[in-house]
Amino acid sequence: MSPMASYRIDEKSLNRAEMTQATKVGGQAFFDDPFFSYLFPDDRQRRRSLPIFFRSVFAHMGPKGHVVTVRNEHHDIVGVAAWQRTRGYPLAVGTQLAQLPSSLRAMYRRPRALGVGYAYMVAITNAHKKDLHWYLMVLCADPSVQRRGVGTLLLEHAFVAIDAEGVGVYLETPREENIAYYRRFGFELVDTLRPVEGGAAYYTMWRPPR
Repeated sequence: MSPMASYRIDEKSLNRAEMTQATKVGGQAFFDDPFFSYLFPDDRQRRRSLPIFFRSVFAHMGPKGHVVTVRNEHHDIVGVAAWQRTRGYPLAVGTQLAQLPSSLRAMYRRPRALGVGYAYMVAITNAHKKDLHWYLMVLCADPSVQRRGVGTLLLEHAFVAIDAEGVGVYLETPREENIAYYRRFGFELVDTLRPVEGGAAYYTMWRPPR
């Protein structure tokens, strides 16, 4: 049986235990991410900070936010997509304020991370597409099941609603190898951001309306 046959999409809200699972998947999937590795060079701090960061994102998505998970045959979360639907970006002030305490807690042991994070946030905000679109904030799979179709399942599930609405899709990624991956789904490279000299690049991508 194909591994894909054991995976299923789940759109229900996450309870506390499921939120912990989702943040663990995010932390493990992004552990060697170029941006987070630059932001938190120390492995131990990165291992501690990433789950805090992803819990903040997943728990405080605002009214247009939409978190979708992929479950395996044991009902464990193995993949997560966090979306802002049309007109969900920029995030409402209340949503940003709700995320702030956790973001500070994730970074307080490395004060320089605050300045670096702010520089990236400004650059990403300024580059963000103004056209009507869904914004893919996070797409991740547990490292044990990567390259087994989890990301494809999450993207194709969302494209049904996105294409019916007739809007585009926007994302950023700091992984250059992801450019080819997203191109398979109709995304085009828009820009390369380098907010901090010597820091990780960010690649912005756009999937035109269908």
